[in-house]
Amino acid sequence: MKALCWHGKNDVRIDRVDDPIIEDQGDIIIKVTATAICGSDLHILAGMVPTMKEGDILGHEFMGEVVEVGKSIQNFKKGDRVVVPFTIACGHCNFCDDDLYSLCDNSNRNAEQAKENLGHSISGIFGYSHMLGGYAGGQAEYVRIPFADYGPIKVPDSLRDDQVLFLSDIFPTGYMAAENAQIKKGSTVAVWGCGPVGQFAIQSAWMMGAGRVIAIDDVEERLDMAEKYGKAEVIRTTNEKEVYERLQDMTDGFGPASCIDAVGAEAHGTMLENAKDKIEKAVNLHSPHPYVLQQVIKNCRKGGTVSIPGVYVGVVDGIPFGAAMNKGLTFKMGQTHVQHYLKPLLEKVERGEIDPSFLITHRLKLDEAPEAYKTFRDKQDKCIKVVLTP
Repeated sequence: MKALCWHGKNDVRIDRVDDPIIEDQGDIIIKVTATAICGSDLHILAGMVPTMKEGDILGHEFMGEVVEVGKSIQNFKKGDRVVVPFTIACGHCNFCDDDLYSLCDNSNRNAEQAKENLGHSISGIFGYSHMLGGYAGGQAEYVRIPFADYGPIKVPDSLRDDQVLFLSDIFPTGYMAAENAQIKKGSTVAVWGCGPVGQFAIQSAWMMGAGRVIAIDDVEERLDMAEKYGKAEVIRTTNEKEVYERLQDMTDGFGPASCIDAVGAEAHGTMLENAKDKIEKAVNLHSPHPYVLQQVIKNCRKGGTVSIPGVYVGVVDGIPFGAAMNKGLTFKMGQTHVQHYLKPLLEKVERGEIDPSFLITHRLKLDEAPEAYKTFRDKQDKCIKVVLTP
């Protein structure tokens, strides 16, 4: 089959690889009908994710048709149309029992690697390093799905692929980000980063009763989308001083009660901060950029909540933890417990409360994936979200 494979920093290629096979009675094989490039895939492209190996198949946002089932599978049959969560969960450990699926104790085949880096293992994740299980991803023609009875959700024929594909990751991620922000009815929510997760965080904030939603970015097409589809007020700069002054003015000096960092490790700072990063990188002191977290902590209302769906990798220097402590801020973060949100969010799509396909700016074939990665990374051609079909 064809699959998009990692060959090193800034080097992804379409390769011919072996078709997946049933390895356990709880597996299914799906034929991929739609897959997407996620912002966190760019961390892999940039060489920021440890324990990647040459030839690893990428992709963790995908859906398709079941073509083969293991002997113990009860919930699926050949021909079923399913969306697959990016987190892999066993369904019966203590964490799965508590709906904390991204913390599953049993799905990471390389748990010791994760423990060495994180202190404890989290769940396995499709297409996202050997530290997180070494599972082949979904930017391919076929994918093996382990623990399948506790993962995918069937989708009705009445909904198109592009309406349900994002249940695999970014819609639940944006929704959980808003949930973690502890939004009170009528309160002000600020969202840093209007990429795909930020867009869904904005819409989810309204679902949870926000009185105002303010979106912060410096990419015009993202802000235009946040205004048009998210009905957000926008701040069209990421300059620290300007953002602070605007937010203080917009909130009568209090700051937003709930702040969401939908950017993560690849935030870009000022010219001086970027120069400092280059120096640190040259002497092997480089760590993920904390610019958004710095802004969030400074701007968040006293006693407010900071939600972090943006992905961070390794040690992050420069966080003003003293300010966070003295302002009494609450932090909530983590990989998304996708399985917990699949049914209720699918129901929202079925009821017409949201059509996630608004996000798609580029529809391409899988063969075009290497160029699509570059277009997405470089924000060319007003690219916000790429969907690929094999």
